[in-house]
Amino acid sequence: MTRITDLAGTSDAAITGLLDAAFGPNRHGRTAYRIRLGMAWLTDLSFAAFDADGQLAGTLQSWPVALHTPDGRETPLVMVGPVAVMPDLQRHGIGRALMDRLIETADMVPGDPLVMIGDPDYYGRFWGFTAEATGGWDVPGPVERHRLLTRQAAGIVLPEHGLLGPRTGAVAARA
Repeated sequence: MTRITDLAGTSDAAITGLLDAAFGPNRHGRTAYRIRLGMAWLTDLSFAAFDADGQLAGTLQSWPVALHTPDGRETPLVMVGPVAVMPDLQRHGIGRALMDRLIETADMVPGDPLVMIGDPDYYGRFWGFTAEATGGWDVPGPVERHRLLTRQAAGIVLPEHGLLGPRTGAVAARA
């Protein structure tokens, strides 16, 4: 049985090992890493999955980012991901359980809209993510436009244009 808990308290080495196993050691060059560059993950919206033996099986991290509009305004967002699962445990529902926990937590106290780079069919079907608002957004690297997704509470209107990047005034990552 998989146990989902807060990611806080999980060693940095265990998290890094899992991310390297899931995505490879060259993962740092991806666009998502550039968007959240220098930010520390949000402890209240980041989770770990442990297997029956207490071994780290998966993680989901969320990050403070913002859409920086041409007129200098900043719209706070929460970047979801990576959602990572040990390769030998993938396709067993661990990533989905992590996402369920995130959405349940985010919906309890609605806050900043969520943004991610992911499969629109999968994340749209289960959690309501869509690319409708992101067509005019820029990112600091390559992205397949249809994979830049958002999820926000009803009535929230996001800016049509801007550049995704680190959030001003957010907690920076440890050195």
